[in-house]
Amino acid sequence: MSLPQTMKVKSAKDRSILIYAESDSNADQLYFGGVFVPDPFISFSRNSEKYAVVSALEYARVREESDFDEVLALEEWMTRARKQFRREQCGVAEIIRLLAREFGISSFHIAEDFPAGLAFRLRSAGMRLIVSEGPLFPEREIKSDLEASAIRKGNQASASGIRVAERMLRQSVVKNGRIYSSGRLLTSERLQEAIEIACIEKGAVASGTIVAGGDQGCDPHCRGSGPLWPNELIIIDVFPRVKNSGYYGDMTRTFLKGRPSDRQRELVSCVKEAQTLALKSLKPGIAGSKVHSLVQNHFERKGFNTGKKGGVNEGFFHGTGHGLGLEVHELPRAGRQGEKLRTGSVVTIEPGLYYRGLGGCRIEDVARLRTGGSELLSKYHYRWVIR
Repeated sequence: MSLPQTMKVKSAKDRSILIYAESDSNADQLYFGGVFVPDPFISFSRNSEKYAVVSALEYARVREESDFDEVLALEEWMTRARKQFRREQCGVAEIIRLLAREFGISSFHIAEDFPAGLAFRLRSAGMRLIVSEGPLFPEREIKSDLEASAIRKGNQASASGIRVAERMLRQSVVKNGRIYSSGRLLTSERLQEAIEIACIEKGAVASGTIVAGGDQGCDPHCRGSGPLWPNELIIIDVFPRVKNSGYYGDMTRTFLKGRPSDRQRELVSCVKEAQTLALKSLKPGIAGSKVHSLVQNHFERKGFNTGKKGGVNEGFFHGTGHGLGLEVHELPRAGRQGEKLRTGSVVTIEPGLYYRGLGGCRIEDVARLRTGGSELLSKYHYRWVIR
């Protein structure tokens, strides 16, 4: 399904872009043509015109649904390449060489993740390939109103997943030092499954969902496994991809089933304060590194220090946030090296603290920068203690 019209992009006039990838998972290819294709295909630009070369399997659909100015038939260009190079076996490299010759293109700009084998073949044949310094489409960083709406829909799916998980925790019972839901031991896997079903029902696919309790939650990318325990912090991080647009949501909340200790209360309160501080600081022109420093300094003032204990990181040892869009991690960044944030940028704000034996807490929302400040693209409450 093609992207809404205002999400589509025209290539810069002063460069010809070349992509060989599937658009189902390659964000640049999807952004360039605005259509989902499961197999790798050639796309390129000349001046401001955009072209795709696809097989008969995809030809009619891509012509109808995509934002390409012209769709070329792979089989026709394969036949022409065989005649041109007088070879029975011709592949993608030969087709690209012929396209460059026929369209008068002297060089192509490619992304850093362009297939290496194909690049070697093209360069060995004398083609000039220029690897883009930074993103192939820097304009992806600035989100239109429709893109913001698509990201908001992703976060609505995230919220639905978190809501289901919270409901299961609320309806569960603590018995003999364990948590039971519907008579069965409550595990990370059960909550992950319930979350992902809820996201599907909202038109989004969640994979890699994090439900990590206790010390598992102290490893920020640990998905979590096995039984969840009462009186331990549980980090729930949901980042689904909306099926009809390809845009992501990304939200995190932390819960505890039972009775928290005073130190756990202090930990969660400090993380929430840091997130509020960072969100209030967001405005066009502020450096992502500045936002990150505000969070770091707040944690240190409150006595939650960062370092290593027994060779393992503890405290706050990841970035404050990252860009969100057609990829779950993209520019801009809010970390030690974070660049200036611009109007229309979309970033997550997700401070966290992690101490083995105490637990981990991370709270994450998504904001879009607007003139004079920012707007939230995610919404869910912050009540975390579940009796």
